[in-house]
Amino acid sequence: MSKYDTTIKQQTIIDEESLTSHRRTPFADNKGGKVDTDLDSDDFFIPTTSRGTTSVSSQDNDSKTFLVASHTTKRNLVNRHVQLIAISGVIGTAIFVAIGKPLYRGGPAFLLLAFAIWCIPILCITVSTAEMVCFMPVSSPFLRLATKCVDDSLAVMASWNFWFLECVQIPYEIVTVNTIIHYWRDDYSAAIPLVIQSLLYLLISLAAVKWYGEMEFWLASFKIVLAMGLFCFTFITMLGGNPKKDRFGFRYFHDTPFKKYFPDGIDRGSSAGYFQGFFICLIQASFTIAGGEYISMLAGEIEIPRRVLPRAFKQVFMRLTILFLGSCLCVGILCSPNDSSLTAAINEARPGAGSSPYVIAMNNLGIRILPDIVNITLITAAFSSGNAYTYCSSRTLYGMALDGYAPKIFTRCNKQGVPIYAVGVSLLWAFISLLQLNSNSAIVLNWLINIITASQLINFAILCITYLFFRRAYLLQKDKLPELPFKSWWQPYTAIFGLVCAMVMMIVQGYTVFFPKNWNVQDFLFCYLMIFINIGIYIFYKFIWRLGKDKIKDPATISFEDELREIENHELEHNFDKFRFYTE
Repeated sequence: MSKYDTTIKQQTIIDEESLTSHRRTPFADNKGGKVDTDLDSDDFFIPTTSRGTTSVSSQDNDSKTFLVASHTTKRNLVNRHVQLIAISGVIGTAIFVAIGKPLYRGGPAFLLLAFAIWCIPILCITVSTAEMVCFMPVSSPFLRLATKCVDDSLAVMASWNFWFLECVQIPYEIVTVNTIIHYWRDDYSAAIPLVIQSLLYLLISLAAVKWYGEMEFWLASFKIVLAMGLFCFTFITMLGGNPKKDRFGFRYFHDTPFKKYFPDGIDRGSSAGYFQGFFICLIQASFTIAGGEYISMLAGEIEIPRRVLPRAFKQVFMRLTILFLGSCLCVGILCSPNDSSLTAAINEARPGAGSSPYVIAMNNLGIRILPDIVNITLITAAFSSGNAYTYCSSRTLYGMALDGYAPKIFTRCNKQGVPIYAVGVSLLWAFISLLQLNSNSAIVLNWLINIITASQLINFAILCITYLFFRRAYLLQKDKLPELPFKSWWQPYTAIFGLVCAMVMMIVQGYTVFFPKNWNVQDFLFCYLMIFINIGIYIFYKFIWRLGKDKIKDPATISFEDELREIENHELEHNFDKFRFYTE
């Protein structure tokens, strides 16, 4: 019987002698070592945490039963769910469609180089996130750690920024689906895909998390199949396996590996042009490549998280790196940056699959039907990403409400353990996609890309700052805390490097708007508004709402006891369930 039911249930415990012997069994860490929990009898109760997610009722000593109140969310996600959901949240349509713009502006070599370079700070941010999330795998862990290790003001800023980041990506994917459909026809209202997708997201999100995990597992599988299929397509066609029998190989890497780019159209010399060609590709990489925050948002609903998460962080990063760099290599092989169809699609701001280098290459080679198949799969990829963002945004709002940073109504869950009001409010952001009714879809996508890039870079910086404070607290209390399930390397320099890269990119990602010919207030706000909003939230909460009383936490007094005991109770119960299964 699971402690993660929504009502209080009785759970009969084995006799006192076997209980005593069992509670001294240490937990295995992810490396096969032991984490000594040194439990006493009270450790079998689930304590009330600062977030209010758990509580304890009472113990009946005569019957030796424990009355346990539990999480409203449930730990029903297993390793295969985690792997695919994490990939689904990061892999959208950007590596299949939006990647055409940096290819056109920077050339195939700069595109591949920029993505490879940006993977380095992403690795630094990911391993820093992994170390603290694997240690404390609870709901919204890195946001919760900001409260615990830094100060409440940073936690408020981080929470609202991440919630906004996830919410604004829902309309982005809805607009993307609409632009892909335009590949075939455009004689319909943009409100139709909005309504259909929103209803499907709602129905999926209201189901129990294990069914959400299954749905997202199969949707994410389509993305991986699509990526692998396009890799195979590239390999076959470059060797002459195409209707034109053209063995083009790495022709475009040889002919035009690098391109000069001048945002305002004024030639300022080769060096400036080539640098900006590379830099525009780097900015696209900072939008396209995400880190481990999507894995961390699953932590509160993962079964045996201290065993699953370390492996998940390692495997997901490697798979994402292969997918991102493989896609950059493939589009550079298949499509020339000077291709007339690509040039027209970018200059005319054609929406959707019409600007995809893959689709353009297929049409150039005279391959029929396959572009339609790719576009259908792209729709499922965009839908899957929107589904993942709906999950992350609702769980973020749920965690904020538990911490007191949002109204308590968002803590309410249905009997499946789904925060229904948080899901509903997060999905309201889907209506932003209606902006395309009055503007070109490509323009709306560009607005959303700029907002998402800024919020994502802010989130990366917050992750690194939180890690540095977490590390300080852990080192001071190391003797009385369990060993870290995941250890990153070269810390704290790894986190500092990730922080510096994120902050520098945050400042320069909208540099093109400062050219005299390009200046307009609208573009400036879409690139930098989130920075000012987040600074405003921090200052307002710290100096106005809390009247300057919100101090940086003393690392020596920070307590991880409640969270660790919560995880240990879950692991104990999981071991009990397995023991019962094999002995009954």
